[in-house]
Amino acid sequence: MYNLNQIPSDAQIRRFLRRTLFGKNLFCPVCRSRKVLKYEKRYRCKRCRTKFTLISHTWLRGMKLEYQKFWLLLWCWTRGVPIRQTQDLSLLSEETVRRWFHRFRTHLPQQEAILEHVVQLDEAYTKGHAVIMGKQQGTRRIAMKVIPQTSVQRHHITQFLQDHVKPHSTLQTDGAKIYRGIERWWPVTHIRDIHSKFEFDHTSEIEGMFGIMRTCIRRMYHHTTPEKFPEIVSEFCVRFSSPEIFDSPNKYLEKSLTFVPFD
Repeated sequence: MYNLNQIPSDAQIRRFLRRTLFGKNLFCPVCRSRKVLKYEKRYRCKRCRTKFTLISHTWLRGMKLEYQKFWLLLWCWTRGVPIRQTQDLSLLSEETVRRWFHRFRTHLPQQEAILEHVVQLDEAYTKGHAVIMGKQQGTRRIAMKVIPQTSVQRHHITQFLQDHVKPHSTLQTDGAKIYRGIERWWPVTHIRDIHSKFEFDHTSEIEGMFGIMRTCIRRMYHHTTPEKFPEIVSEFCVRFSSPEIFDSPNKYLEKSLTFVPFD
């Protein structure tokens, strides 16, 4: 259907999905029996009589798209192709593209980053939310928390440190009041930049991260609603910290596609 070299054939996609989910031998996703009959593009377990397809017991269950069009959408998302460009490539509506990008986002592997050694910390405000971001200096390791309000309190910072910063690290921040005395609430060595005195050496990396985040979100999504903003920030966090997941649709699906129990 598509002449793009990045899009495998329907048969190649099916083989990849089967290998990723089932390995060498097909089995029933419910009872794990290998006594499976195939008819057309569906299967039936001889033991528990479950009928299934390659994806019927995964988060792709109920997918109406052709496999090649699904792969095209996933390729666009992993490559960070903007929404409008994806629409023109796929000939799908903006609503459909955004719905699928949301679906891909919600099945990213969950990662709870613990930052250590030297950590830069800062906050920013947008879309009616506050974003707390920490970055392990000199690395791609970042952690974020989105708060649905337009101010950050000390208890938000303390909770962020408890969740994401290893004790006895060095914490580098600006001179905001919420950081004063923070070492009495979590065991860190605290160093502050006073921006009014043109001190930026200890927060230069984290200050730049917010600009990178805004540019990436604006470039890919053009705009986002306050309701979707937290999950898009989470997506950016994973994209920056674990870029290998986005190398190709194959890498993403190998990390995210598993059997899901359904009632």
